[in-house]
Amino acid sequence: MPRFKSMLAATAALAVTSTCLAGALQAADRSMQPIAGDPVQTESGRIAGTQLPSGVKAYLGIPFAQPPVGDLRWAPPRPAHWSGIFNADRKGAECIQVLRPHNINHYFGEEASGEDCLSLNLWTPATARAGDKRPVIVFIYGGGYTIGSSGMANYDGEAMAKAGAVFVNFNYRVGAMGFLAHPELTREQGGASGNYGLMDQTLALQWVRANIARFGGAPDKVVIMGQSAGAGSVAAQILSPGARGLFRAAVMSSGCNLRAPKPTLAEAEKIGLAMQEKLGAHSLAEMRDIPADRILAAQAESQLGLAVSGVHINGPIVDGRVLPEQAAAAIASGHYTKVPMIASFNEDDLNFGYGPLVSAATVAQYEAAAAKLFGADAPAFLKLYPAKTDAEVRVTARIAAQDGGMAANARACAMDTQGPVFIDKFTRHHPYIPGVKLADQDTATVGAYHTADIPYWLGTQDAYNALRPTRQWTPWDRTLAQRMIGALLALAETGSPDTPAMPWKAWSMTNDTALWLGDTVEPHRFDIAGQAWLAAHRPVAAPMPSAAARPRD
Repeated sequence: MPRFKSMLAATAALAVTSTCLAGALQAADRSMQPIAGDPVQTESGRIAGTQLPSGVKAYLGIPFAQPPVGDLRWAPPRPAHWSGIFNADRKGAECIQVLRPHNINHYFGEEASGEDCLSLNLWTPATARAGDKRPVIVFIYGGGYTIGSSGMANYDGEAMAKAGAVFVNFNYRVGAMGFLAHPELTREQGGASGNYGLMDQTLALQWVRANIARFGGAPDKVVIMGQSAGAGSVAAQILSPGARGLFRAAVMSSGCNLRAPKPTLAEAEKIGLAMQEKLGAHSLAEMRDIPADRILAAQAESQLGLAVSGVHINGPIVDGRVLPEQAAAAIASGHYTKVPMIASFNEDDLNFGYGPLVSAATVAQYEAAAAKLFGADAPAFLKLYPAKTDAEVRVTARIAAQDGGMAANARACAMDTQGPVFIDKFTRHHPYIPGVKLADQDTATVGAYHTADIPYWLGTQDAYNALRPTRQWTPWDRTLAQRMIGALLALAETGSPDTPAMPWKAWSMTNDTALWLGDTVEPHRFDIAGQAWLAAHRPVAAPMPSAAARPRD
């Protein structure tokens, strides 16, 4: 028996060694695997991709714009063209940003970083051919408009392509490089500046529109999807005249907020002047000569566990061109793209203004937090959102935070816009390996956190175990992911995410519900009374998240 056990141990060790060796060899083999029928002729030039072991055809790092350097720094993107064959076998550099600690949830390996970053990635099914008219999903990353990359493994498109779709993601300029307005830029560019990141997004969508049929996709079946700042980007594309006709449906995860006001051009120009002063530059020409890392160091950053003081870059602005007017005015006047939408939020999503509530652990702390946030109105709040035991505090506080924030915003999107809107609340908790440590999460309490839904929508759950084991995915997690992917494909095909596997009715006054995606999938009615009260009683104290807050990507 001891000898048998030792043989088993040796066999297991050999299997592990063989698996590790195979993995190492596969990781080391970054060679291009030719795709039959390549190169693909696009309006930019000819492209040759690489075939993945699954058979999925991947075209990675395709330049959709010229490098935004030199005089093109802080300028609208210009389409890229080439005369030879572009070997699209690896992802491009992320747009310059702070790099990620290796012990956080969203670290999937180091990425190259730089200004020459405007590239896109495209995955298409193994059997896809030009003219197939397959559904197309285009994903826009989040990150508070200062971080984020299409190269992150949790945004890959292989699973979506295996399900039958053509999947695209792309880089856009972030931070000061993507959203800096300045009086000199405004004069140079005919009356508007800033919003370069949004213009990058629009140009990428134009590239998709012009070329996706050659990869088997249907130009009239394009769904744009984004999470957090990516959702804000989707909203901006809905509001932007330049993006009209480039997509048939939109998905906004965490969250759908078409009412939010944005800074004006004049306000953003003041920030641009502050950046110039911070850099010690005397002119726009001097600013364009400053190395990108110095500009990055001059901007404020409060994500990835950082607390970098500097010039705060707001993200999108109402510049009069890309975004001609404030969102509320555009919605009221009908100046937006009217398409079917999914408005999605998570059970434990961001909760700006409600921090004291959601950090409470006892009834006494919860009631004290209510008094701090609502003052004399605290008793009315506690009547609507009571917590009688310590065990009820966490759940009740998070429901209240979402009713005052993303749940209300999702419902407002449905009420404000024309065209069907489908609302969901993601409630599934990731099945963490017991005891796993992540620097930016308490895995025991984090719940259905901001971005927790993305590996389900995109089928990228295994990315979270690629560098270190963190989750023990269950058959239900895989099933839920397949149903959510199916909903996206149905939305692209028909304009509705309703499927036999996951029935989903559009929001209406008579169907005032959100589809909860969790341990079960079922609709739940909104708490209208609670939302109305919270809308009329904004928290007195609205602390911003600390520097160690979770990244918004």
